Amino acid sequence: MPSEPQAVRYSADPRIAPLAEWLADPVEPADFPSTTLRWRNDRAAATVGLDGLTDAEWTAHFGRFEPLPGNLPQPLALRYHGHQFRVYNPDIGDGRGFLFAQMRDGAGRLLDLGTKGSGRTPWSRDGDGRLTLKGAVREILATEMLEALGVNTSKTFSVIETGEQLWRGDEPSPTRSAVLVRLSHGHVRIGSFQRLSVLDEHDHLAALVDYCLETYPGPPPPEGAPGRDEPGIVLLHQVTERLARMAASYMAAGFVHGVLNTDNMNISGESFDYGPWRWLPQWDASFTAAYFDHSGLYAFGRQPSAIQWNCAQLAMALRPIVSGDDPLVAAIDRFGAIYREAMAEHFLWRLGLESRGQDEDVKLIGAAEEYMREAGAGPDQFFFDHRGGRNAPPGAFGDLLGSHDPAPDATAHPLWSRQGAPTLVIDEVERIWAAIDKDDDWSALNQKIAGIREFGFALGAPPRAPN
Repeated sequence: MPSEPQAVRYSADPRIAPLAEWLADPVEPADFPSTTLRWRNDRAAATVGLDGLTDAEWTAHFGRFEPLPGNLPQPLALRYHGHQFRVYNPDIGDGRGFLFAQMRDGAGRLLDLGTKGSGRTPWSRDGDGRLTLKGAVREILATEMLEALGVNTSKTFSVIETGEQLWRGDEPSPTRSAVLVRLSHGHVRIGSFQRLSVLDEHDHLAALVDYCLETYPGPPPPEGAPGRDEPGIVLLHQVTERLARMAASYMAAGFVHGVLNTDNMNISGESFDYGPWRWLPQWDASFTAAYFDHSGLYAFGRQPSAIQWNCAQLAMALRPIVSGDDPLVAAIDRFGAIYREAMAEHFLWRLGLESRGQDEDVKLIGAAEEYMREAGAGPDQFFFDHRGGRNAPPGAFGDLLGSHDPAPDATAHPLWSRQGAPTLVIDEVERIWAAIDKDDDWSALNQKIAGIREFGFALGAPPRAPN
């Protein structure tokens, strides 16, 4: 969990504008019947110099989408294709969202403000372009908890209720509507590359690679990697590493995203777009989040392989602008080793333990997983109970737990002396929503966010900061 951000000045930098002619479509935001501010993330806003906005200014920009000074004059709905549950779909794109603005944070990183529920676009198909208020509340909770648990995630920046009644087949209807704004390090997806490749827009494909390398800088490929000087290969190595680390952070968090399609994979390696997500009630590799995932393609234990498969689809899309297949295969083959390293880092970080080397750390993880399965334990309580190596049970897991030294101040925060572990299982989410839906009572949500943020500070900084 990062420390509180330092104040910075707002610094507009709409760098995507030169690509917009072939990457996106200018669109008009919906004209909502009303705009009631429900959530403003001033912690995130402070990182881009927007925390000083009045509520009226905030609502004008993030409910009515008046352009921010010096920024994009009109929102852009990005074009992309994607594999959706392994079926290629060329008829998708930003169907109920758009890129609204780009700006620099205090560290000089380019950040994007994107939307969900902001109205119809050329890519809406049969959708209404809207978002339910419940969906927005769920995304607030998901992003806050994931940030606390060290996952590189988009931030829920703003939620404004919009005064419409929406009909949905998977929840009681009519239901309240909202428009959500996300802050993230990028808006470009694997599906953006797939679209350009399928349409044989090879010059644009190369230009998008250059944009991403400049916008999301990362380490070079390893020494001796084939094609390591080719831009497309450099990007594939970077994306593979970022997404392998994202996959590991999901697993250590006990989190199931639910819809890991290629159009939901961000080049920046950030997790985003939270629909049917769940946290595990018990450690179960077969647990699924989406009721429509009948085959369990995106079940908890299959997430790493699903994300690696998506990296391979990026490799396929880049084939027209690289020198051959061997450099692409070499980049994708790094996924497993990076994942295992990152899994050890995140798992031990959450347990509050020092590493004893990857071999010993991997043994500890395996024993911990077996212990949770046999005990029917939920990961939240498991990590809480054994933070800093405490409460070692008899058996293989307890022996390995005792052989790892606690990290400095692993249990110093008062949170670790309490009885219950911070959780975000579905029953709690439903209770928070019920209070809002029935009584317009937002206190449970606000209390939960405060508790999650305290949890993040108790855990401390995650193993590696995002690029």
